[in-house]
Amino acid sequence: MRTITGIGVSAGRVLGPSLRMPPPVPEPAADARFGAEQTVDGEKARLRDAAEDVRDDLRHRAETASGDAKAVLNATAMMATDPMLLKAAGKHINAGMTPERAVWEAGLEVAAMLQSLGGYMAERTQDVLDVRARIVARLDGLPAPGIPASDVPFILIAEELAPADTATLDPAKVIGLVTSGGGPQSHTAILARSLGLPAVVGAAESESIADGAELFLDGAAGTVVVDPGTAEREAAQKYAARVSLPPFSGKGMTSDGYAVPLLANVGSGKDARAAAVAGAEGIGLLRTEFCFLGRDSEPGVEEQVQAYGTVFEAFPGRKVVIRTLDAGADKPLPFLTDTTEPNPALGVRGYRTDRTSPGVLERQLEAIAIAAGAHEADVWVMAPMIATAEEAADFAVMCTGAGLAIPGVMIEVPAAAVMSQAILSKVRFASLGTNDLTQYTMAADRQLGSLATLNDPWQPAVLQLIKSTVDGARAAEAAAGSDSLEAPKNVGVCGESAADPALAVVLAGLGVNTLSMTPRALASVGAVLASVSIAEARDLASLALAAGSAAEARTAVRSKLAILDELGL
Repeated sequence: MRTITGIGVSAGRVLGPSLRMPPPVPEPAADARFGAEQTVDGEKARLRDAAEDVRDDLRHRAETASGDAKAVLNATAMMATDPMLLKAAGKHINAGMTPERAVWEAGLEVAAMLQSLGGYMAERTQDVLDVRARIVARLDGLPAPGIPASDVPFILIAEELAPADTATLDPAKVIGLVTSGGGPQSHTAILARSLGLPAVVGAAESESIADGAELFLDGAAGTVVVDPGTAEREAAQKYAARVSLPPFSGKGMTSDGYAVPLLANVGSGKDARAAAVAGAEGIGLLRTEFCFLGRDSEPGVEEQVQAYGTVFEAFPGRKVVIRTLDAGADKPLPFLTDTTEPNPALGVRGYRTDRTSPGVLERQLEAIAIAAGAHEADVWVMAPMIATAEEAADFAVMCTGAGLAIPGVMIEVPAAAVMSQAILSKVRFASLGTNDLTQYTMAADRQLGSLATLNDPWQPAVLQLIKSTVDGARAAEAAAGSDSLEAPKNVGVCGESAADPALAVVLAGLGVNTLSMTPRALASVGAVLASVSIAEARDLASLALAAGSAAEARTAVRSKLAILDELGL
């Protein structure tokens, strides 16, 4: 028996055989050349057809997906026919290379260029290498890379999953996930949580696990035990037989009746309907990228009206917080963003795209207002990547001009957390995007497994910024006066941290008004929140703030919440 340690990103204790991702598509021979009977134009056409087939396949899979999975598949589909990739491959075909070798070389070149840019662009290297393998497989008539098939449920072992693979995991067969790379805010981690799949990432030693080895995976502790003993078997059995969580009651509150509404993060009308069935009290984050990704041009106003309307109609009379387009960085759009930026994570993304491409945001706000007018949802609108009070004021003016009464901002930039009083004097509410806030606060790329311990929302520095945001909101309320229509100043959290039941208690204790999460987390967060009084939540928040590290904060809080063990969380 041996124990491998990583970062636990999705709770659960399971026992099962290991199965590793299949070997990658073999590299075409370096000296591969097409014959005299082939032509340059013909081979380029064969490459283009294969790339378009891969794109169409990924788009087809996206049609049956939703939320994060849909966005990931659409973004990967765009990469399959990326002009930069195909142009680079075309140059190699001009020199006589086969399409297989040409796209292999081109993929290396594009990936190296993106890696050199760092930040979010470096994250796109996995997408490039994924679609390169898919194109080569299509050209050679091989099966596309993907999740292995099995007659029995298994724990999947991988170095790192391509976004398209992660988006199509079948939880009926894949009962746990272990990767040697990745971090707590990687796409792999986010999608594992949305599927309710126990997962550990950044477990470097997992590369030594053989297929068929019996494993015990603890997604809360971040451990994987090879050839587990009696204690681990009993823990898995206890988890399987745990008291089932009752469905979320539809009312988030502490044991003494202090209300903390629990909302859902969604990315489509289908997601919104599922969130309503799960009992969400509203929508805390509607990602509008689903209207824009996978396209070469901006969607029209009427098309956007229809798309937003499918979400609004699922929550009549209830809050729906819609985030304007968060393009840039890991979500480049050919008609809006500049992929040659040296550091896109610090570049023109989110609200900032209105500086370089004015009109897109204005038309989006027009569409939101029309859709809101046609439905009964209580629509709130927020802009991502706001850094100053001036930007907040400008966005509020744009919302007013469009007829939208409740403007707000995302707090993702540390400067915005520090200046929250000034910012919230200009808008009605703020929502903390803790994924990006953590990344920017700790200067740690959220996709890097090597920096996973830094990129953790339990970091005391991040918790201090959350407290600063709440304190700023309360000061802005006081300055506005209790009779003002501008008060109160709601502060929510819509980052992945809200889905962590223990951290959700801390956030409530810090004074956060609402929590928004994947619908799957509503029941667990609701149950744990209901087990403490608001005074106890405040004590736990103080405990976390006083900790010297993320691990210390997490351990100190979890040790006070016995219900976590009872529920297998």
